[in-house]
Amino acid sequence: MKTRHFDRIGNGGITFTELGFGTAPLGNLYRAISDEDANATLEAAWATGCRYFDTAPLYGLGLSETRLNPFLRGRKRDDYVLSSKVGRIMRVAPPDQRTGIGKFFETPSRREVYDYSYDGVMRSFEASLERLGVDRIDILFVHDVDIFTHGSKEASDARIEEFMSSGYYGLLALRDQGVIKAFGGGINEWQVAQTLAERGDFDLFLLAGRYTLLEQEALQSFLPLCQKRGIGIVLGGPYNSGVLATGPKPGAFYNYSEAPKEILDRVARIEAVCKRHNVRLIEAALQFPLQHPSVMSVIPGGQRPAEVESNRALLDTKIPVALWADLKQEGLMRADAPTA
Repeated sequence: MKTRHFDRIGNGGITFTELGFGTAPLGNLYRAISDEDANATLEAAWATGCRYFDTAPLYGLGLSETRLNPFLRGRKRDDYVLSSKVGRIMRVAPPDQRTGIGKFFETPSRREVYDYSYDGVMRSFEASLERLGVDRIDILFVHDVDIFTHGSKEASDARIEEFMSSGYYGLLALRDQGVIKAFGGGINEWQVAQTLAERGDFDLFLLAGRYTLLEQEALQSFLPLCQKRGIGIVLGGPYNSGVLATGPKPGAFYNYSEAPKEILDRVARIEAVCKRHNVRLIEAALQFPLQHPSVMSVIPGGQRPAEVESNRALLDTKIPVALWADLKQEGLMRADAPTA
């Protein structure tokens, strides 16, 4: 698998595989899977050449990290890149009060406590090291200081302020001491990512679903800022929660919910252009973000070996340049979107 090297501050940097693995599904997201099935999926990802794994305390309330533990234990630490997140502390709770009921299944009985303070960052980092069973994590992302998570701009702004006045200095210290290679934000909205980038010395952003074949509004100002400052992007959610993988069928998901008609209609038009060029929608969706120079890796995730094997195969499809040109011509892609 092709790799992309990132070294913003001259500390040796990080080598990303173009396809990474997002481990939220291994936290029993939307359905429970066994430890054996989770490990088989990770083994399949490794066999494809994937060497970048992203996790978070939230994913299965620690379950994703603990499932990575035995998988990573037998591998040389320099052979892979690992990222996790800070901003939530997991506390033991009664089963009926745990976080994520109806979203995460058969998880430990824990509840999330948001903590973007310096001490909260350090406690979260230490707990992740223990769950993962590793001696270092390459990248830490502050997790979900966005409107999607906290419900309003006012609440998001308050979390940003909490983090920038305290927890940010924890991540800065960890990077400057060489404990981690880089830090950034795992964010659902490019506007919030831009706010952080304008206020601090961030290396990377894990942007969930906000630069895809369906959405390119981040080109307005955020991605140009990233290029100017040498900030890298890890692109999560390249299928916008599913609709770019399944196509515009009834019940298709967009942003974790059932896709509205206007989204289905737009995806149908994009898919029609793809078909004219004998390209599957999902192939174009996975390859599109990688054409932007700031994008280091795309991390679609998966719960089954067949899913990660399929994602790897999608990278090998040759996409005609004329497909991108037609999408721009029909107003289905921004004219300034980088395309080969």
